[in-house]
Amino acid sequence: MVFTVWLCPLVLASAFVWTVAPSPPYQVCDFSDGKWVIDEASSHPLYVASRDCPFIGQGFDCLRNGRPDKEYLKYRWKPSGCDLPSFDGKKFLERNKGKKIMFVGDSISNNMWQSLTCLLHVAVPNSPYTSTTQTQQLSVFSFPEYKASIMWLKNGFLVDLVIDKEKGRILKLDTISSGDQWKGVDVLIFNSYHWWTHTGHSQAWDYFQVGSQLIKDMDHMEAFKIGLTTWAKWVDSNIDPSKTTVLFQGIAASHVDKKGCLRRTQPEEGSMPAYPGVDIVKKVISNMRNPVQLLDITLLTQMRRDGHPSIYTGRGTSFDDCSHWCLAGVPDAWNEILYALLFGN
Repeated sequence: MVFTVWLCPLVLASAFVWTVAPSPPYQVCDFSDGKWVIDEASSHPLYVASRDCPFIGQGFDCLRNGRPDKEYLKYRWKPSGCDLPSFDGKKFLERNKGKKIMFVGDSISNNMWQSLTCLLHVAVPNSPYTSTTQTQQLSVFSFPEYKASIMWLKNGFLVDLVIDKEKGRILKLDTISSGDQWKGVDVLIFNSYHWWTHTGHSQAWDYFQVGSQLIKDMDHMEAFKIGLTTWAKWVDSNIDPSKTTVLFQGIAASHVDKKGCLRRTQPEEGSMPAYPGVDIVKKVISNMRNPVQLLDITLLTQMRRDGHPSIYTGRGTSFDDCSHWCLAGVPDAWNEILYALLFGN
């Protein structure tokens, strides 16, 4: 089933148990609908990356890379029917003492992971931390004082991508062989979308495979649907919801189009068109047996054409990044929503 609303959880000593009730005392709020407003309280930005979190990747620290405008840092996400609770990093760590939180996904997942590590570090600046790259795919940020680990496991498709000596790169839409890495974690935050949209030289596969059938090409959104359904079946079969909370980081809009994102300094307003893939995500999650929280971030990212690094990635002005997000910036709102979903107000 899919939850796009905030349902205050019943928190037990060893696990999160999500309780659904159609009426009070549970407070319900749809965080996906709202607008960006100037933060009059001046709490935004929530940190200055190069000063407070020097471990943030170069490509996300837009100020350090020479971005001249700063208005984009002053906005906060205001849901239509409520206020997001303030992000309390110390409380987050105290509630997750001894726990493991893992982001599994592509570089947009990395964007959110780096935002969260910074938000937590800023909250407890005197608490020691370690930041390690344990494998080519796994990065771990730990707070020994709290025995808490915040991890990012790079996996853009969630399903298997294998190399065949004769046929090349095969994206197997109906198999997952890396799922053991997802087990034994207290909070899992999955993400997969952007790699599925690539075409031509930028796509990471040569063939799709379903069962024994090799397919040279097919509609990429149909492939995404099959792959995401495979992931959903894996979660239903392998994750115990009484021990592990599962969330899906929704689709973050990119602005790789004719308008681009260069020299954009303010959020856009008004209604936004339907975004490809969103209905697929919602339908797949709604058919799952296990409860999965959806961080529906599509609308709030559609409005933030100004939030991308653009030419301020540190890679020169010829590289224009309208897919990832500056830090501090938009991904901090994703983590504010994550905080609200996990802990309520």
